Amino acid sequence: MTKILIVDDVPGWVRFHKSNIEYLAIDNIEIDCAYCAKEALAKIESSIDNPYSVIFTDLQMESDFLPKLAGQWLIEQIKTYDKYYKDTKIVIISASPSIKHIAENYNVLYIPKGIVRNSEAEIYKQFIE
Repeated sequence: MTKILIVDDVPGWVRFHKSNIEYLAIDNIEIDCAYCAKEALAKIESSIDNPYSVIFTDLQMESDFLPKLAGQWLIEQIKTYDKYYKDTKIVIISASPSIKHIAENYNVLYIPKGIVRNSEAEIYKQFIE
């Protein structure tokens, strides 16, 4: 079973990502959604014995963690759990101009939202399989 978590504070983006992943019709996928970094962390902690395979997260969500972006805070929290640090792909999907720098700094993957918006659903496949 491939477990996927989508994290974004904009419900339209969550639906967009989810529908594109579902369109791929990959067998044995379970998709979960969170609408802020804190909600995502709660889902991650509750699934620690059966971790997500892929986490797609936005960077710019709630402002509780300034000067860090909420997505940065979430990535830092995820990396404190060995199972997630070793076995989970973390993919930032954001419109932030610093997405590449942040992704490289945290050693995670990334896709700018502009590319996702203008791509076909297949763009997600490289992270799921």
